[in-house]
Amino acid sequence: MRDKLTADSATASSPRPPAAMDIGFFCRGQDLVGRTFASLKYRNYAIWFAASLVANTGGWMQRTAQNWLVMSDLTNNDAFAVGIVTALQFVPIPFIMPLAGALADRLDKRKMVVLTQFGMLLTAVALGVLVLLGWANVLVVCLFALAIGVIQSFDNPPRLVFISELVPPRWLPNAVGLNSMSFNIARLIGPALGGLLIGIIGTGWVFIINGIMFGATLIALALMRPEEFHPAPRPEKKVSAIQGTIDGLRYVGNRSDLLVIFAVVGVVSCLAMNTPLTTVSMSTMEFHADSTQFGIVSSMVAVGSLSGAVVGARRTKQPRVRSVVGAGVAMGIAVTANALAPNLLIYTLTLVPVGFFMLIMLTAANAAVQMSTSPQMRGRVVSLYQTVNQGVTPIGSLVVGGISGAAGARWGVGIGAIGCLVATVGAYLWGRRKWDVEVHYRVRHPFQLEILGPLEHENEEREAELRANRTGQTDSGQSFTAEDHDEVEADLFEPEDEAHDAETGHSPQRAGGLEWQDTHEEPDVDGHPNAAPAAETKETRDE
Repeated sequence: MRDKLTADSATASSPRPPAAMDIGFFCRGQDLVGRTFASLKYRNYAIWFAASLVANTGGWMQRTAQNWLVMSDLTNNDAFAVGIVTALQFVPIPFIMPLAGALADRLDKRKMVVLTQFGMLLTAVALGVLVLLGWANVLVVCLFALAIGVIQSFDNPPRLVFISELVPPRWLPNAVGLNSMSFNIARLIGPALGGLLIGIIGTGWVFIINGIMFGATLIALALMRPEEFHPAPRPEKKVSAIQGTIDGLRYVGNRSDLLVIFAVVGVVSCLAMNTPLTTVSMSTMEFHADSTQFGIVSSMVAVGSLSGAVVGARRTKQPRVRSVVGAGVAMGIAVTANALAPNLLIYTLTLVPVGFFMLIMLTAANAAVQMSTSPQMRGRVVSLYQTVNQGVTPIGSLVVGGISGAAGARWGVGIGAIGCLVATVGAYLWGRRKWDVEVHYRVRHPFQLEILGPLEHENEEREAELRANRTGQTDSGQSFTAEDHDEVEADLFEPEDEAHDAETGHSPQRAGGLEWQDTHEEPDVDGHPNAAPAAETKETRDE
């Protein structure tokens, strides 16, 4: 018996063999991959993801073909005409998109997306036919660009909010991140494929192929299983689209956390996200790059954006205002380095973190807006967010282009860096005064900052107490309740808002997936039933 105990003790104290450590490493890698692509386990979302990748690739092909058509085929390298065509696609956004959001809250989002995608299909095919027949001119392209802008303004709100009906609320941040990943993969593939096809079959056929690729979305919507949807409740009171838009504006006005996100994203989108303009101006005016070098420079933002989308897709918890502000600060620093780059190589390399933090910020903002908004108001709030995000693009192009022409390309980039830092620091100072926040910075992992305040320090103490009692609660048959989890996970950047509480019945602190989670257990990535939300490990929470 003693010999057996000695042998067991020796075995227990001996180090793990390398093979065991390798297995643990690969298990962690599999867990990381599983968490990144968790939403794809839901059939409806997997179909939507694949269809979106195809449709977005076709959309970027059409943008490339449209610019080439106007620049090379219809004019003698008239960049102003290209600018007009591009701007016309954004003109309808502030006028139509808020109304489309109100309609998305009242109507079937799936049917709205079917109509808008069919409209995009028709316009692409019609423009392609006119080009092949030789009937296209700049005016015709401008009219089609305006029509596409109108359809996209109706398409964006229901399409973005529709994602929330394809996965349980728990996985919405992950689904939003994967949606951004799909868009950026298409942004890498689409222009290159479009340019290749222009040389082989011509611009007209590229438009027609894009129309066919929009059919992928229609097929995907037909293949989905309605019984697996997670529909949001419709507004009880039916009002007109205009009144619904006014209600949405009033709702956002009573939510100081949403106002901070809108302000930060609006300023950054206006001044710091004009990368197509700033990359061409820096490449030609400052570094005198040739066409091959410019192609490499242009792809670097997409590489960084794709990396940011992958990281954003790992998120399974509701992002907070601090996520948006923190990413905005990091982006401001990256854009500053971009503006001060001494040569083309350094400039090209600094574009990667610019794209990375840009996508981190946009993914966090999109998920925070959707998850912290009452489901009955989600379409209107998302449409207002998209109006701010995309509607400022023409204004930003004029401002950045004017500064680049008058003061030089570096100042055109520099105004974006200044805008990022002023907006984010201003948001922090305003939040500190409005919400009585004291911020400390703590490095938890490389390249990751966590913002802590007095409330969060109290929550850490409370969390430690709850974690210490959890083992005893489990042994006695009690569970770690959602209310305890809410108290532990209350965020310092989520202010209590009485008007919001009165309207939605819960505070922004509780506007995450806990209120909306399904009563049945959803399988997690490994196929096991989900534990109570508070059973997440400290490591997962910090990530």
